[in-house]
Amino acid sequence: MNNPSPDDVRHMAHALQLAKYGFYTTDPNPRVGCVIVRDGLVVGEGWHRRAGEPHAEVHALAAAGEQARGATAYVTLEPCCHHGRTPPCSTALVKAGIVRVVAAMPDPNPRVASQGIAELEKAGIRVDIGLLQAESERLNPGFISRMTRGRPYLRVKLAASLDGRTALANGESKWITGEAARADVQRLRARSSAILTGIGTVLADDPSLTVRDLDVERQPLRVVVDPQLRMRTSARMLALPGATLVVTGAGSEDAAATLRAAGAEVLCLPLDSERMDLTLLLEQLAAREVNEVLVEAGATLCGELLCASLVDELVLYLAPHLLGSHARGLFDIPGLTSMADRIALDIQDIRAIGKDWRITAKLLTRS
Repeated sequence: MNNPSPDDVRHMAHALQLAKYGFYTTDPNPRVGCVIVRDGLVVGEGWHRRAGEPHAEVHALAAAGEQARGATAYVTLEPCCHHGRTPPCSTALVKAGIVRVVAAMPDPNPRVASQGIAELEKAGIRVDIGLLQAESERLNPGFISRMTRGRPYLRVKLAASLDGRTALANGESKWITGEAARADVQRLRARSSAILTGIGTVLADDPSLTVRDLDVERQPLRVVVDPQLRMRTSARMLALPGATLVVTGAGSEDAAATLRAAGAEVLCLPLDSERMDLTLLLEQLAAREVNEVLVEAGATLCGELLCASLVDELVLYLAPHLLGSHARGLFDIPGLTSMADRIALDIQDIRAIGKDWRITAKLLTRS
């Protein structure tokens, strides 16, 4: 959008803030906010709360009532134009008498793909698109990834000492980071559709992988990569709220049936040299409408994901202590013989979380 007015920017920023209210609840739908403005005054606002319920535009139009006629709608995502779980928002905007729509970004959903914009323009509504688009995209990396790449957005979370060690040589790792960092991880879990780990982590630590200390309506899907089907029926996560998916490529039907009886879902995928096809796994998760995956795993699975170029973002919590050269590292990756082979990162954010430091970085192509 060219030359937006200060009021345009202010109202879109307001819509983006509204969208954040649905941060933990909209999955698998995108987080969307909407503001209705008439004669310079906000007459209605709303945000999408959860799948199957009215979209942000519908909530905002309901709040505006008759004042929506002749108004401008600021919405963080192109209004939908298809019948899904709810009726199309583009039609609702036309019927309400909206005369201008400002959208932060086009909808990446192929079922929309600028058709919502076309429907609005056909009805005589002025449409401006692209205002604060980058901010809108940051709200929904998983939804965008699933719609454009056919796989979820993959975020790897790791905690390490300042010398890059995740655990002592004997596996002891509680606790590397402090309480503030561990609470921050709960927010990462809450925004995620699924939490991915490996069987080694499950057998060693028996983790819960649940969202704790936050008021959430759902638990992320727990996904365990277990090529040889070694998962125990006594695993703690099988008795907790939420679903557990064990992904395997081997093991007897009896073992699979026993796990299913214990509450797990078992998914069999082809193995490549006794390793899981992780690309296929992510495609399978996308088919289940998984948007964002948080990886909480050991060096082996994290290294495999990294080498397969499947990691989108790294969230690293660094604690102010040293564990020494015999302690365990972050990633198990083949040794590099040239600096040209190094894996490049683009650091997006560094901030203190309690006494620890959180580094957020995007993965770049190899230099």
